Amino acid sequence: MAEIIQKDGTWTFDGDTVRIVPGSDKSVSLLRKTLGEIAVPLGALAGISFEPGKKSGRLRLRLRNGADPLLQITGGKLEDSSDPYRLTVDNDRTGVAEYFVDEVRNALLLEQVETGPVDSYLLPGPDLPITVGAGDGTATFDGERIRLEWNWKTEESKSSGGARTLAVQDVESVEWLPSAGLENGYLRFAVSKAPTKAPPKYDPHAVELWGFRKDPLMALVGAAVVARMPHPYAPSPIAPPAQAEPADAVPAPGGSDHDALLRRLRELGDLHQAGILTAEEFTTAKQAVLKRM
Repeated sequence: MAEIIQKDGTWTFDGDTVRIVPGSDKSVSLLRKTLGEIAVPLGALAGISFEPGKKSGRLRLRLRNGADPLLQITGGKLEDSSDPYRLTVDNDRTGVAEYFVDEVRNALLLEQVETGPVDSYLLPGPDLPITVGAGDGTATFDGERIRLEWNWKTEESKSSGGARTLAVQDVESVEWLPSAGLENGYLRFAVSKAPTKAPPKYDPHAVELWGFRKDPLMALVGAAVVARMPHPYAPSPIAPPAQAEPADAVPAPGGSDHDALLRRLRELGDLHQAGILTAEEFTTAKQAVLKRM
């Protein structure tokens, strides 16, 4: 077993799973504390690295695309401080971090783990039920339904319709964007029955985010919903193979249907004369054709 314990958190590796427990230090982000312990199976990993620094180093896990619903919805937009797959390492623990990296890399090589995308989530996402209040609303998800409730800061045209409840099967996509500079962020649910191009400030299916401390937690709600939606890399359903037409099949009606039926009668007669069709099969097929004429 490999283990590294820091103020930022504790990582352990038993050969099959990297277990991540966030630290209790005040510098640890609210998102990581709320998300809690994460168990990352070896098959979800694309790699691991350690980046030394002047004051401290950084241990990073790289997951395969599509393995984690949180990374799927945040799309690389999470700040480093909120990234659960990053650990700040004191310089006097550099040797331990490098040993940890070697252990994980050796396991990836021995198990010949692929590094490409996966077509199903290998991590379950945040625990349910989950409720987060930030920006102009509160979002709650219980695994089946999303409820959006508004506060006194919500635009009146948006809050006048009251709270919104969405069934997860009606949600086509989920989008999370953090605030940046003067641009506000949002968590938006695109609903198939009520498409809209309204800005998040006026969209009753979106929570607008203004860059405050709890904003990143809305990504957890989005991740919990995404984890229960069809996976973006899942293979398309395969159409069943076409079945061969039976010998006594009758052509469908069309512009030259009568001529086709006459040809079919001649073909059936030839098959009967050649001994391919028995008398009983010939009679049955002929009657089927005659009924269409």
